Amino acid sequence: MARDFLFVLGSSRADGNTEMLAHKAAEQLPAGVGQRWISLAEHPLPDFEDLRHDSDHVRPEGDAAALLLDATLAATDLVIASPLYWYSVSAHVKRYLDHWSGWLRTPGLDFKRRMAGRTLWGVTALAHEEEEVADPLVTTLNHSAAYLGMRFGGVLLGNGSKPGDVLNDTAALARAKTFFAQEPPLARYPYETAA
Repeated sequence: MARDFLFVLGSSRADGNTEMLAHKAAEQLPAGVGQRWISLAEHPLPDFEDLRHDSDHVRPEGDAAALLLDATLAATDLVIASPLYWYSVSAHVKRYLDHWSGWLRTPGLDFKRRMAGRTLWGVTALAHEEEEVADPLVTTLNHSAAYLGMRFGGVLLGNGSKPGDVLNDTAALARAKTFFAQEPPLARYPYETAA
């Protein structure tokens, strides 16, 4: 199956450090690998309304939610590019992940089965030198992938605060060259053991 990458940009700033780092990693993908880039700031989602105990969700049509749903289901590889905001994903990304809850309950969509086996990746820029402060973001993405039976490629971390700072992080740029070349394992919760 041909690989098709969807880059979901979660920053509130265009061309920020996270997006720059994601582009550096994407430059290493082989020719012929599909790439689609969607900015959540340019395609804002409404707040998620939890209807699971009230009524069925309906498949979105003709709006940002429909665009993102279709793009998500079309991708073999989903890259969440979110700056580290208050030690986790951005509000844009959190809202996108919340919409997954509705898609899980949309009749006829079979979202969980269709996402199983695909790969979730993360890219983030953070202002701290200590990368462990990004652990909550990494955990959010890993557990989301584990719940859906996806593979998890980890998170490419880069350091940067002012626009363009990440381009001075030589270690992150080196990691970007091989980030998508790895064979990611099936995502697991911490209490699970690898089979």
